[in-house]
Amino acid sequence: MASGADAKKVLFICLGNICRSPTAEAVLNHVLKQRGYEGWEVDSGAIGSWHVGLGPDRRAVNVMKRHNIPMDHKARQLTKEDFNQFDYIFGMDHENISDIKARAPKTYTAKIELFGSYDPKKELIIRDPYYDDDDKGFEKCYEQCLRCSEGFLDSLK
Repeated sequence: MASGADAKKVLFICLGNICRSPTAEAVLNHVLKQRGYEGWEVDSGAIGSWHVGLGPDRRAVNVMKRHNIPMDHKARQLTKEDFNQFDYIFGMDHENISDIKARAPKTYTAKIELFGSYDPKKELIIRDPYYDDDDKGFEKCYEQCLRCSEGFLDSLK
């Protein structure tokens, strides 16, 4: 494995798992590959079940294509097992964090954190672009996820 952080298991959670969390998953995988880190497990999931089995929002896919980042994910819901399978469970906003903690089993090993807490620009909330008319919010989501991915990995050194 390349020098740097030991391999971790990371799960990103947002409301529906078709916008923010699959973007974060794709971006972190991209940054890991750029840094030569191997052996990591990165996934994403939803609080709600509305989109289970569906691919990411087309606007998210388009933004990832513009940045040459592969995005291949089918939406799934957060499970009780996730709390002991993953080292980190990242929520995209405070409501996600509350929902994640409300679904947690009595004992678990994952660290539950706000992904935006790793943003060097201190933009804590990764806003949900789902209801936007265009893909500008998805571009901003990508930019935030890129900064947070870099910040998270840098924090592990």
